Amino acid sequence: MSLDELQHRALRFLTAGSVDDGKSTLIGRLLFDSRAILADQLDALEKRAAGGTVDLSLLTDGLEAEREQGITIDVAYRYFATRQRKFIIADAPGHEQYTRNMVTAAAGSDAAVVLVDVTKLDWQTKPVALLPQTRRHALLAKLLRVPSIVFAVNKLDAIAEPGAAFSAVREALDAFAAEAGIDAAAIVPVSALRGDNVTRSLDVPWYGGPSLLQVLESLPTANEARDGALGLPVQYVAREGDGTGHAPRVFWGRIAQGAVKAGDAVQVVPSGETAVVAQVRRAGSTVARATAGESAGIVLDRQLDISRGDWIGAPDSLLATQRFTATLAWLDTDRATLGRKYLLRHGNRWVQGRIVSVDQVLDIHTLAPGAAHELAVNEIGKVTIELQQPLPLRRYADNRVGGALIVVDPSTHRTSGALLVESTK
Repeated sequence: MSLDELQHRALRFLTAGSVDDGKSTLIGRLLFDSRAILADQLDALEKRAAGGTVDLSLLTDGLEAEREQGITIDVAYRYFATRQRKFIIADAPGHEQYTRNMVTAAAGSDAAVVLVDVTKLDWQTKPVALLPQTRRHALLAKLLRVPSIVFAVNKLDAIAEPGAAFSAVREALDAFAAEAGIDAAAIVPVSALRGDNVTRSLDVPWYGGPSLLQVLESLPTANEARDGALGLPVQYVAREGDGTGHAPRVFWGRIAQGAVKAGDAVQVVPSGETAVVAQVRRAGSTVARATAGESAGIVLDRQLDISRGDWIGAPDSLLATQRFTATLAWLDTDRATLGRKYLLRHGNRWVQGRIVSVDQVLDIHTLAPGAAHELAVNEIGKVTIELQQPLPLRRYADNRVGGALIVVDPSTHRTSGALLVESTK
């Protein structure tokens, strides 16, 4: 990606890792050093510090419960920009209880910065044992197809031998990444509290790489495939009158894959009806073409019964199925139970479904698959799902929109899990 393209594409990234690894402080440091803090915000922080060190984590921990407990509960979004690029950052919770919020942040991110608190590790004993939540968050980022994963080894200012500590932890992270199939974009040393190697490069003999900000400025954004067959989940239907009594129906949604232009033949799922695209709209104007990642409206050459939740795609490309295998990240305190009916959301459609089998569970420590008949909170496993109605599913590895579903408990309405389609049957 060229520098010009980077300047016009905001990078969406999240910070992840275990509790108290310094995620909120790191974001506060990025905001402070990039001068994205308002004068009254800084004044309030300085008054709260009462002459001591300013707590930069308070810039993201906005809920009263977060400030009282000193932990992040909800996902906090912040924005800043440098001369090279714009950024949208998400401070994801590190506590196991709020893993579901981390999954929500990761699903729409271009990159994940996984913080590793070196003070919590016995770095002098090799191999260094990483924290379970560090491994879990990195695995979830990989499973959710976050394109770039960066490991930031934090709090090196609190270690007597930072060079040796960073080398030992980097070795452990390299081994874990290789074992998990993670292609790490970078492993960088930082001190979020002091600002070392966050926005300014670290001048030490044991590290000659880029700062964290330099890494972030160079990362690509996640673009769904622009080639291949069209796939558009219909979000809403509008009627746009032209003053003559003629009000064409426009089917709006964000294109999940491919592209569309006037004259293209399309097919509707689940009805199977076909038509030809008469017009393509964007932001209220007629355009020649729209591609993946863009929100667009489609006007067809004939009237069809299409509603929210339907899909519009190239003929014979959206094949609906009622049974599939998937990776399931379970987020609910109530266990995932075989045979129980859940509500599943795919695109903009809700359907009922049930877990036919739990084929395996992933051991978060060894990364080895094991036998299981249910999944507990924060466990990740492979399952087989059966739907009440067929859906046009894609492999998640091929398309993030067509291959992702959320699981909702129909009795409590809690978001219980995230499904990533592996194969259809």
